Amino acid sequence: MIARIWHGMTEASKAAEYSEYMNRTGVSDLAATPGNQGVYMLRRLEGNRAHFLMVSLWESEEAIRRFAGEDIQKARYYPQDKAYLLELEPAVTHYVVVAKQ
Repeated sequence: MIARIWHGMTEASKAAEYSEYMNRTGVSDLAATPGNQGVYMLRRLEGNRAHFLMVSLWESEEAIRRFAGEDIQKARYYPQDKAYLLELEPAVTHYVVVAKQ
């Protein structure tokens, strides 16, 4: 299993609205992609910023490609992300899951 992790940051005042937007777009797209084995959206408020981590679990790199395209290291963004995010980080990170309970 592979964990794909994306980070984004918004103004704290937009955190709830961005969470709703991501549930409608990113979370639902991730979950609907064949080979996806789970999605977690994490949010942490830090002063006037809200940090988001999207952790998705995948059966293989091929499954990730069905969601992300050929370059699985490249972050995937949605049309309204620019209205919320303070920057568009270009890459995601991947980890091999070595333990799960």
